[in-house]
Formats: sequence, structure tokens, C-alpha cells
Amino acid sequence: MKSYRQELHLTVPARRGYINITSEVERCLLESGIKEGLCLVNPMHISASVFINDDEPGLHHDFDTFLEKLVPHGPIEQYRHNDTGEDNADSHIKRQVMGREVVVAVTGGRLDFGTWEQIFYGEFDGNRRKRILVKIIGE
Repeated sequence: MKSYRQELHLTVPARRGYINITSEVERCLLESGIKEGLCLVNPMHISASVFINDDEPGLHHDFDTFLEKLVPHGPIEQYRHNDTGEDNADSHIKRQVMGREVVVAVTGGRLDFGTWEQIFYGEFDGNRRKRILVKIIGE
């Protein structure tokens, strides 16, 4: 069994955003040489998410609208976490809603997706450099 590890780095220039990282993960898979196995993709930050869905801007807008209605950023005083002097309690909760990570099967050297599936990084507390772990295991 082989193992491959890579960190992707990015900065979302806004507080929230959704970035398609599928091509970067596919590049990692190609570099790994693994043909059959599993690929884990995990944001290495507690106020971000990795998820699988459709790459359609209207849907991304809908995610953002839904999350902001469900867990609004302000007023920041409504969250006990922000009593520490931070202002990002909402981002931690949004991460819980959208999920921590994804695992995708690798078959024939390719990510084994369903129709329209893509991998996205969801940022909920941006404006700084973040890391994304790609870990691939298999043969």
C-alpha cells in the first residue's frame, strides 16, 4: 500500500467564499501514482469546510444565503465564543453544518465521482492563508 500527502494553500480574499479545488486534488492524485484507493480532503482549519456538490454559482449563492440566515455573523455579541475577543463564532458553526472533510474513492487512477460532483473548499472566516490536506492511500 502506498501513501501520499500534500497540502494545498489558499487565501480567500473575503470573509466567506466557495472555491472549486477538484483540479488541484486531481493533480495530487496523478502525482501519487495511486490507481485504486481512497482520497481524503480536509481543511486544516476549524472555520472552513470541504464538501462535494455541483459547481453552479446559483447553488453557491444559495448555500451562502442559507448559512447566513441559519447562523448570521452578527451581531457578534450573540455568541459566547466571541466573548474571548474573537468575532468568528458563526464560522465554527457553519463548518459543522457544511462538514469537515470528504473521502472519495479512487478507481482506475481517477476520482470516482457521481454526475456533477466536484470538491469545494468553503471558507467562513477568510482573509488569511489556509491549508487543505490531501491524503491518498492505495495501490
